[in-house]
Amino acid sequence: MAKAAITMDELLALEEATLKQVTQGEVIDGKVLTVRKHEILIDLGPQGIGLVPRREVGFSRALNEGDEVSASIVDPELDNGYVLLSLRKAAKDKGWDEVIAKLESGEIIDVTPYDANRGGLLVEYEGVRGFLPVSQLSAEHYPRVGSNDKDEILQRLNALINQTLKVRILDADRKANKLIFSEKEAVKEGLAARFEKLKVGDAVKGVATGVVDYGIFVNVEGIEGLVHISEISWERVNNPSDYVKVGQTIEAKIIAIDKDRLSLSMKQLTEDPWLGEVDQFKAGETVEGTVTRITPFGAFVQISPAVEALVHVSELGDGDGADPEKVFTLNERKSFVVLDIEKENRKISLGLPGSKKTK
Repeated sequence: MAKAAITMDELLALEEATLKQVTQGEVIDGKVLTVRKHEILIDLGPQGIGLVPRREVGFSRALNEGDEVSASIVDPELDNGYVLLSLRKAAKDKGWDEVIAKLESGEIIDVTPYDANRGGLLVEYEGVRGFLPVSQLSAEHYPRVGSNDKDEILQRLNALINQTLKVRILDADRKANKLIFSEKEAVKEGLAARFEKLKVGDAVKGVATGVVDYGIFVNVEGIEGLVHISEISWERVNNPSDYVKVGQTIEAKIIAIDKDRLSLSMKQLTEDPWLGEVDQFKAGETVEGTVTRITPFGAFVQISPAVEALVHVSELGDGDGADPEKVFTLNERKSFVVLDIEKENRKISLGLPGSKKTK
């Protein structure tokens, strides 16, 4: 039986259906036609050509010619005849469903930061923009620097841009357009297992992640450790950066395990030179020493390379009126009398020859 010929009315109706007018906010499918520096052209078939400004593509998305995409219509007809599109909006609407699903499941996901400020990293996931605060970075990436080094904090964060990070979604609110990520939450199970294997007294290796006035922060296989300034060296440490630089691998001894941090000591992996030198001194003998520090409560005196002793203010005269600043000069060398030696406290007390306690 011969196929019936299509009528003109049917042909016009078919063409009208095919060329259905697109409307603002509608999601339409197309294929990438051309990728340019500032814009992308999309083949929409009978609906013509769509134009996507680069800012409407999304930071975490790379497109190639021939890729099939879904886009949201921003303006059905520009002056040049193109349809203005947004891939970000279409992806965002769909992406929120994925975000909520990942939040509920607690699944670890990969994200790539596209920008940074001093508060943290800007991240886009499935078309939804979110934030990874500094406080939620792992020990490996946390920018431990001095409180006044704000520029260095930003520099450390900028180094994480375009790096893939494993995170969990910490908080998501579609209505408030709020999305917060946490790298700490993504690694905590693994850290718990590592903590169980560690004990006080263990020697560990780690990478210095920050050097501040009060010590050195160390990443020990993802666990944060701190070498306090008093545990860096047996000698007096004025500036931790004189001993360790960021990125340097160090060895240290675990001296305490806190809830989420290790307390470490570098000096306790070496012999205490004080103990090796203190035996040469005896109470009542006269020694030579150099004044290294003068304080309101007395003066510190170096009597051997590793041994520093104290002349207390009470040894300088009768009553409390003696002023160490008037009795001593910094770096002067003079004679002192050893009054007492306390090995358990690593303490030697000195007096001046001729004082009441040394007569």
